[in-house]
Amino acid sequence: MRKKGFTLVELMLVVIIIGVLAAMVMPRLVGRSEQARIAAGKADISNIDLAMDLYEMDIGSYPDKLEDLRVNPGSNNNWKGPYLKKDPKDPWGRPYKYERGTEGASYKVCSDGPDEAKPEDDICN
Repeated sequence: MRKKGFTLVELMLVVIIIGVLAAMVMPRLVGRSEQARIAAGKADISNIDLAMDLYEMDIGSYPDKLEDLRVNPGSNNNWKGPYLKKDPKDPWGRPYKYERGTEGASYKVCSDGPDEAKPEDDICN
């Protein structure tokens, strides 16, 4: 009478095949999460740019700080916000940096990127 089941050799063969497949697929997926965060940061900055343009059209100048896109900075009757629904944070959980240009004519929005220490990986508009 023969017992039904798998032999040790068959089980080892399946484990080896799964290991080979995982070794081929994993390197392709490992770096994707960081690339996705960088793409999300670029999309966030693009959305902030749009909100800044809408604010500038209504008020006549860019805001003093990013919070002004969510909350009326005073009793300005031209403010038609909120221009952003929530306080913007980059994909790494840090607030975006905002610098207003001279005389309110321009601005710069940046994230420090994945590594706060290296300026070459910063994401800016």
